[in-house]
Amino acid sequence: MANIEIYSSFTCPFCHRAKSLLRQKGVEFTEHNVTLGGPLKEAMIARADGRRTVPQIFIDDQHIGGFDDLYALDNAGKLDPLLQA
Repeated sequence: MANIEIYSSFTCPFCHRAKSLLRQKGVEFTEHNVTLGGPLKEAMIARADGRRTVPQIFIDDQHIGGFDDLYALDNAGKLDPLLQA
């Protein structure tokens, strides 16, 4: 199975939707909560090429983007192969 990481915050509806989609796919993921900022948020920004919004999603260290990007991959039939890798 792929290594999936999601940077999120407590109040972000798009974070909740992204996690829900991943759960529907039956995959486990590591969640990094960056609600309070700090070094973890700085690490997210560095990994996400300067993007500051959440969620930021990574599959096997490949930056996927946010919820819209994840959803687009799923609609195009490209998400499942990434999750199976």
